[in-house]
Amino acid sequence: MRSFLSSLIPLAFVLAACTPVGQNGVPTRAAVSDTTLPPVKAFSTPRPIPPNRSNRDIARDFLDLSFELESGRTLERLTRFEGPITVRVTGAPPTGMMSDLKALLARLRNEARIDISLTQSPSANITIQAVSRRDIRKALPQAACFVVPNISSLSQYRSARRSGAANWALLESRDKIAIFLPNDTSPQETRDCLHEELAQALGPLNDLYRLPDSVFNDDNIHAVLTGFDMTVLRAYYDPTLRNGMTRGEVASRLPSILSRINPRGDQLSSNPLPETPRAWINAVQTALGPGTSPANRRSAARQALVIAQDNGWQDHRLGFAHYALGRLLQSQDIAAAHTHFKAADHAYRSAEPYGPHRAFVATQLSAYAISAGHSREALNILNPQISPAGRFENAALLSTLMLLQAEALEMEGKFEDAGALRLDSLGWARYGFGPDWAVRAKLREISALSPIKGRS
Repeated sequence: MRSFLSSLIPLAFVLAACTPVGQNGVPTRAAVSDTTLPPVKAFSTPRPIPPNRSNRDIARDFLDLSFELESGRTLERLTRFEGPITVRVTGAPPTGMMSDLKALLARLRNEARIDISLTQSPSANITIQAVSRRDIRKALPQAACFVVPNISSLSQYRSARRSGAANWALLESRDKIAIFLPNDTSPQETRDCLHEELAQALGPLNDLYRLPDSVFNDDNIHAVLTGFDMTVLRAYYDPTLRNGMTRGEVASRLPSILSRINPRGDQLSSNPLPETPRAWINAVQTALGPGTSPANRRSAARQALVIAQDNGWQDHRLGFAHYALGRLLQSQDIAAAHTHFKAADHAYRSAEPYGPHRAFVATQLSAYAISAGHSREALNILNPQISPAGRFENAALLSTLMLLQAEALEMEGKFEDAGALRLDSLGWARYGFGPDWAVRAKLREISALSPIKGRS
């Protein structure tokens, strides 16, 4: 299940309230036609980074992902599909979803070596139903999208939940699974849901905050399946494994499986990250989840940070705790928020080979620099993060970085370069943020950061 825990991640800035803007909010130089925006852009050839960890550590991650649920409940046996897997789409899929799905299925065939294909047959193993966000929330209030065994439609979900048929812990094999995706959100949100939920329909059901290089992590840093994820899924469908195996039986076979599919991992030294205590997980979920006050969120974020520091963490989890607290403090104490963003950036250096962690922080730090009139500082922060945002296929992040770059270039008097960059960013923004009004809102938000706009 992809949850609304990612409420922290959307790229928003509160600094605009402290900076002068023109009468209409958007100065002429930043204006975009009211009638047209460039066509939506989409990523083409995937560039996943192979896992850069020892096979011993990957085996540990595989077992913890495969034999536990997100709740912490233990799973007694491995379950998976046996034989060729078929996928069909029902409901009202949004524009672009089918091309994203076909690209993902091609990756699963080529990288994970899973025999999976599209069908129109009602007897498909996996049914992807595209419905409204409202319908998804009616079924599961905290979910952006979710996956359920033993059913093929949302209308079946309520009765299946009552009967226990949708209980993953009782599953003995995977034959029929349904995935419910939103059809009225941005293309990126639908695609991200597609990647995460299809991966869980096929393989592991757990999420681990200790993973810096995986969509199987509720920090939602990764938007699409990574090289690590494809390695895990390939191992999951290795012919030496089968339905019903216990954790011990799978553990005994993993070393030879991983040596065969990831020989480089045998040459790397083991460097396991410590377990993530349930107290830290609960604090993060309180800080970022629904149903509590801003004060309680901040208190929970501070608790998560204290736990991370008390455990001596120096990894991406410490960075995430600082980042979470920074986001929650922005509207209350800008200076304190800025301090936490700098600390997050420092901690995220440990995760730099694995994903766009620092790119998220860069949007915040560069916004501060722009609002203070420090265009060169902003560009120095932003420039190294464009490539990671693109490589890890996060269009919302990429377009935000580019728009911030354009703002900084404009402050330096490079209006032509700024205009070209801003225009180039909008196709990515349409994929990342969705409707034109959301794209234009992002333009106005970032434009308002500049202290020179009120003097235009």
